[in-house]
Amino acid sequence: MTFVPEGIFFELSGGLYMSRYIDKIKGVMMGHVVADALGVPVEFSDRYELDRNPVTKMMGYGTYNVPEGSWSDDSSMAIASLDSLCSGRVDFDDMMERFCAWFKKGEYTPHGVVFDIGNTCAFAIDNYYGGKRPATRCGDEGEYSNGNGSVMRMHPLVLYAYAKNLPSDEWIELVAQCSCLTHAHERSEIGCGIYSFILMRLLESADVESVYRGLGEAKEFYSNYAEVKHYSRLFDGSFKELKRHEIKSSGYVVDSLEAAVWCLLNSDSYSECVLKAVNLGGDTDTVAAIAGSLAGALYGYEAIPEEWLSVIKRRDYLEDMCVRAAEAWI
Repeated sequence: MTFVPEGIFFELSGGLYMSRYIDKIKGVMMGHVVADALGVPVEFSDRYELDRNPVTKMMGYGTYNVPEGSWSDDSSMAIASLDSLCSGRVDFDDMMERFCAWFKKGEYTPHGVVFDIGNTCAFAIDNYYGGKRPATRCGDEGEYSNGNGSVMRMHPLVLYAYAKNLPSDEWIELVAQCSCLTHAHERSEIGCGIYSFILMRLLESADVESVYRGLGEAKEFYSNYAEVKHYSRLFDGSFKELKRHEIKSSGYVVDSLEAAVWCLLNSDSYSECVLKAVNLGGDTDTVAAIAGSLAGALYGYEAIPEEWLSVIKRRDYLEDMCVRAAEAWI
């Protein structure tokens, strides 16, 4: 038997833990970015059009004049969030400053140019940039502002909360505040919360049962919230059995979250999940991105096809940021 000094043992075990956690961050972040890039060329495409000519690989151009491997606002805002959290703390003013740097200067984009942004996000960023409101009060509180623009960027905060082992009441409150940066209606806050419960449980245990466990906890937590009624299908035990034509894939937060979870539950691999999401049509990049972050947590970074990863713009920059986040948090 080879003797390993105690100090070396702890150094080796610590290094292994760090490596595994970096892979968790990369699985979620790159799972999101890759799925986003798959959906960008066919955003707003009709479902029946995609039935005739489905997406099966990474493509370029199409809806936007950008090459393959280009991510959209979905990933840019998530990357800006992750970069902010790399400080090792949650600072929503700093996060909003980075959203401004993206929107106004093209930072956190694949090519230095913003080619897509939702109206609600633009409204919130202008509120902050103009000094009209504090960070957590920049989001629109109106019922018709319940797009998917806060759910699509929530995963970096959940990754941070998981790494820091924050108490549930603390990270749930942070999730609500983070949603309010751009989407301040209760319906959007709940959507972010449901997504976060699912992702948190997947990070703890990468199996399908974690999806149901997260949904169950979300149902209980939000039981006294008036707006939770809009998510009732997700909490139905037969949700997975819904037919494809019963799933909507619009930019409405409820539709997007339902579509992402439905794709996750009705697939057996990362690739199958995100292609299923893209080929639903509609808001293809965001639905796929939300599904991709969850699938990245479920199946792991190694499950993302290298042929897709290899064409992602600024891949090294993105993956280096994942490493930086792990080093700051653990």
